[in-house]
Amino acid sequence: MQTIQLNSEEETLALGRNIAQTLKIGDILVLTGDLGAGKTKLTEGILDFFGLANEIASPTFTLINEYQTKTFPIYHFDVYRLSNSDEFLAIGGEEYFEKGVSIIEWGEIIEDILPEHYTQITFAKDLENENKRILTIQEK
Repeated sequence: MQTIQLNSEEETLALGRNIAQTLKIGDILVLTGDLGAGKTKLTEGILDFFGLANEIASPTFTLINEYQTKTFPIYHFDVYRLSNSDEFLAIGGEEYFEKGVSIIEWGEIIEDILPEHYTQITFAKDLENENKRILTIQEK
């Protein structure tokens, strides 16, 4: 487990770009934390590494957005509006896991159906500094 302190949106974007350098097909990032904690901003940093930052849209109302890098697709899920993992299974969501990189916001909702190995990144806001975030990164 690793803990990282971020002090700005730019630091969140930079972390996303750093994470992007290590990604490969089959990787799953589960992003958890309060609304506005930086989950989509981290995803923007990942997409920025691949030259796709201008294409990012929060998938809140569409469940999934797909982005094509030169080597693999990135699937950006936001499962906030799902009641449980059965709804994710009903749309064939698990079929994406092996086809590319999956970034799942609010992934704790579907934790019971996630593959055995994934990376969970938990975002916590600092109560004294609105720009500061504490991230816990854990391989599961």
